Amino acid sequence: MVTGGQVLSMLIPTGGWVITGDEFEGIQFIECEPITKKQFTDGFAKYDGWRAKQIEDLQNAKSELLTRLGITAEEAQILLS
Repeated sequence: MVTGGQVLSMLIPTGGWVITGDEFEGIQFIECEPITKKQFTDGFAKYDGWRAKQIEDLQNAKSELLTRLGITAEEAQILLS
């Protein structure tokens, strides 16, 4: 289940906010531009797709790096251990 904090992290990744609970009324915008209640509530439906894209992008970046280095994931693990 997606939390209000996760939604805010997606919508305002630079921080500057505090949330108590998962309701819009629990948000305090301290050092950031406020968002609307609609943006916040719509964010719950968008979060899973956004997160999946982040994970996919990270996996692609890792693969590209391994290819540039000319090593396998297993070889990278050996280097990091």
